[in-house]
Amino acid sequence: MDSLKKLTPFLSVAPQITTGDVGSLSALGFRAIINNRPDGEGPGQPPSAEIAEAAKRLGLDYRHIPVVSGQVTDEAVAAFTAALEEVKGPVLAFCRTGTRSTTLWALSEAHHLSTDAIVEAAAGAGYDLANLRTRLDATASAGQPGGGEVLPFTRSTSFDVLIIGGGAAGCATAASIRRRRPSLSIAIVEPSDKHYYQPAWTLVGGGAFDRAKTERSMERAIPNGVRWIRAAAAGFEPDRNLVVLEDGTRLAYRTLVVAPGLQLRWDLIEGLSETLGKNGVTSNYLFDLAPYTWELVQGLKKGKAIFTQPPMPIKCAGAPQKAMYLSCDHWLKSGALKDIDVELDNAGAVLFGVGTFVPPLMKYVEKYGAHLAFNSNLKAIDGAAKTAFFDVKAADGTVARVEKKFDMIHVVPPQTAPEFIRNSPFADAAGWVDVDQETLRHKRYGNVFSLGDASSAPNAKTAAAVRKQAPVVAENVLAVLEGKSPHAVYDGYGSCPLTVEKGKVVLAEFGYGGKLLPTFPMDPAVPRRTAWFLKARMLPTLYWDVMLKGHEWLAKPTILPHEPQEREENPSLDDCAKSKRVGGGAS
Repeated sequence: MDSLKKLTPFLSVAPQITTGDVGSLSALGFRAIINNRPDGEGPGQPPSAEIAEAAKRLGLDYRHIPVVSGQVTDEAVAAFTAALEEVKGPVLAFCRTGTRSTTLWALSEAHHLSTDAIVEAAAGAGYDLANLRTRLDATASAGQPGGGEVLPFTRSTSFDVLIIGGGAAGCATAASIRRRRPSLSIAIVEPSDKHYYQPAWTLVGGGAFDRAKTERSMERAIPNGVRWIRAAAAGFEPDRNLVVLEDGTRLAYRTLVVAPGLQLRWDLIEGLSETLGKNGVTSNYLFDLAPYTWELVQGLKKGKAIFTQPPMPIKCAGAPQKAMYLSCDHWLKSGALKDIDVELDNAGAVLFGVGTFVPPLMKYVEKYGAHLAFNSNLKAIDGAAKTAFFDVKAADGTVARVEKKFDMIHVVPPQTAPEFIRNSPFADAAGWVDVDQETLRHKRYGNVFSLGDASSAPNAKTAAAVRKQAPVVAENVLAVLEGKSPHAVYDGYGSCPLTVEKGKVVLAEFGYGGKLLPTFPMDPAVPRRTAWFLKARMLPTLYWDVMLKGHEWLAKPTILPHEPQEREENPSLDDCAKSKRVGGGAS
C-alpha cells in the first residue's frame, strides 16, 4: 500500500482504506487499525462495521474514533491517546486523507514532544501541520493532550489570497495572480498529492493516450511562490473571513477563491459503486478506470454496449458521447460494429446543447448505427446480472422504470458541488457557489470569487472555460484588494473538442447562450484532423506549461473601465473593500 505514511515506528497513517486492504495491512505486520472517519461521510466509503469484521477475521484490533471534518475535539484526542496506549502496534490510523489521524496523533504527543518535532515528523509523511502550531503550543503549555482553545492567528495562517482547490482552476488562478502581483501572500488548500489532466481520460479510454501522462505530483502543479496547504477545507466563516480545515484549524484571508471542483456522485446510482471496474462496468471519469474502458472496447466482439449521460450539469457535457464515438470507431475498423448494438441513454432531451453542432454529430451517430434514447436516466445497476435500470420519461411526463441488458456499459455519474460547498453560506439553491456570471464574484460576499466546476456560472464545465476564467478572477481579486470594483468580465467561453473518430474532432467553442466563439477562422462544425492534433498533442502541453504557469495566450480578459466618480458618490456600490464582509481581519 503506497499510501501508508509512517509517523513513528509504532504508528502509520493513510487515506481511506477498503476491506480488501485489511489483508495487506496484516501481511505488512500491522496489529491494530484506528478509523477516524464517521460513517456515511462520502460516496464509496465502506462502513466501519465491514472494516471491523475484516479486521476481526485476521486477528487485528480495531477502534472507531470518528471525527467530523473540521472538528477535532479534545474528547477525540483523549480517545485517540487512550487507544494508542491500549492496542499493540504497529498501528494504522486512517480518515479521508489521513490529515485528521495525523492531527490526532500530533495533539496526543504535544504534551511531551516539541512543536517543531511534531510538525517536522508530519511534514515528512506529507502532512502540513504548520497551521496547528498555536494549538500544539497551547497543548504543551497545558501539559495534557488536547490543548483547549486555538490561539489567535499568526502571519502563517493569514493570506492576501486563499484558494480552495488545487485543480485546474485553483492552480491557474494562483499562477495568474502571482504573475500580476508576486508580492502577495497566496496559499492553496488541497488535500490530494496528485494533479490530473482529466480532459485526456476520454482519449485513454479510446486507446489514444498514455494515462501516465495525465498525472503529475501536486507539488509540480502548484505555482512557485504559492504555499501549498495539504489539507481539506471543511467549512467557511465568511463574516470573519475564515476557512475551517478538516482538523479544526482556521485560515484567514483578505480575498477567497473557491475552486474545489465538483463531486462525482456514484452513490446516486444504486449498485454502481459495488460493480465499477468489473462485470463490464466502466467510466472514463476515473483515472483508474479509463484503461479498463479500452480493455472492454478491445474485448467486445458482439453484444450490447450502453453509454449513459446523467442530468446536467456535468463535467464536459460531450464526454459521454465522445466515449461512444471512439469505441464505435474501433469496432468499425475491426469489423465488429455490425455485431454490436450501441445505445446512448441520455437523461436530457437533446444530443448536444448548442444546436450548431448537432447535425455533424448526428452524421456520426448514423454512421455507427447507434440508437439514441433520450429522457433515459440510469438509476440502478446489477453488475453480476449485466442489467441496468433506467427511469424513462414519456412525452406525457410519466416515468417508467425500464430494464436493459448489457455486455459493456460506460457510466457517467450524476455530479454535484462537494458537500462542504452545498452546506456552506456560499451555495445557491442548487448547491453551487453563487456568483455573478460575468465577474465571477460571489453575489453576497464581495471578497469571495469562484470559478471552475463548483461555480454557479452557466458555462460548460471544461478546462477550456477555466483557461478564460482564471485571468478574469485574477484581475478582479486584485481590484478588490485595491478597494476597486471588479472590472474584468467573462463571456461564458467553453470548448468541447468532440472526438467523433480517432483522428478527427469537431472543435465546439461557445459562450453564454450558445453563442459561437471560435478561436480559428474556420467552420467549427466540420470534423478536422487539425482539431484532433490540437486535442491530442497540443492541449496537454498548453495545459501543463502554459495555463498552469500563468501564461494567458489567447486568454486575455476583457477589462472594463472603472467608474471612480460613481463609486465616490455611492461608496456602497460594489466597493466591497469598504463593506463589512471584507473588513481587514486577515491582515
